[in-house]
Amino acid sequence: MLGFLVRLLPFWVRDPLLILVGSVFGVRIMYLAHRDGEWVAAAIGLVFLVFTAVRVHTVARALRARRAPAPAAEVAPAEVALAAPAAPAAIAQAAPAVAVAAEKEPNAWGQAVAAVAVFAALGAALWLGPHLLPSDDEGAPRAVSCAGGEGEELPGAYRKTPRAVTGDELCDALNRPDLAQLLGTPAETATAVSGTSNTAPLTDGKVAQPEAEVQFDTYTVNVSVTYNELSIAQYVKLMEYGEETDVRTLSVLGRPAVLASGHTMKIEINLGGGGSGGPVEQGPPARTLSVALDAKDRGGYCDITVWSTSGALPDDSALLDIAEKVLPTIPDRTV
Repeated sequence: MLGFLVRLLPFWVRDPLLILVGSVFGVRIMYLAHRDGEWVAAAIGLVFLVFTAVRVHTVARALRARRAPAPAAEVAPAEVALAAPAAPAAIAQAAPAVAVAAEKEPNAWGQAVAAVAVFAALGAALWLGPHLLPSDDEGAPRAVSCAGGEGEELPGAYRKTPRAVTGDELCDALNRPDLAQLLGTPAETATAVSGTSNTAPLTDGKVAQPEAEVQFDTYTVNVSVTYNELSIAQYVKLMEYGEETDVRTLSVLGRPAVLASGHTMKIEINLGGGGSGGPVEQGPPARTLSVALDAKDRGGYCDITVWSTSGALPDDSALLDIAEKVLPTIPDRTV
């Protein structure tokens, strides 16, 4: 259909249009082929440019033929003699007709300039459109955001703990745009995020313990803050009594900290009815960085835990990088 419409256009509109479109697409394809190193695309762009060169040659030849004077028609002497008596009147009557025909003859240069102007704007729109317009690729994964908890009633432990961070605030602090890059998987996008304002177990709801979690295809990151009186120094002694493995003390942002390894818990819940689910099992290994809430280690700590279903763990440097980015955004506990 498009080819039929193009063939209906006058020569002085059709060919400049084909030249413009061929040059725009040819140069664009050649540029993309050079940038991406695609030889097939380069061949296609070359075809467009060759086609454009052929059309330019055709237009130039037509312009030269138009400028060349047409040879005068030969008239037989007998016809001239017969037409001689009526020549003055015929010329007088034919002059206006010739003038009208000259006025009605289309201006080839005007048509060509108009076509080039219109389709130059079209070519510019095709060229610059992807750069100026926002991308609306529905197939591309989009980062998930934390759900707002406005109006949610917090447990009483949060009202008794000065400046205790909520689960939603902790989720916002953890769900950073560069979190995947800190984990060493920059191409991944978070698939699920959550934040809860819980209380610590076995404390009868008296200790605030908010937590947040961000899941990727490779790793899952969990951050929790426990507002109790347990210091990192006491925490390390408990690890020694519990025979924890791969324990390493260090300092993060001027605060006492400790790295330790452990295992997550695997719980199967049967939602279909007819059973209570499977037993609690040992899950994949996890690596946890616990950092004191203040430099004097007066009690309370933040846990940053990373694990994966495959059992692989990132380097400890990833946990340290996450702590250095996330901890400054968590409100400090006041005493």
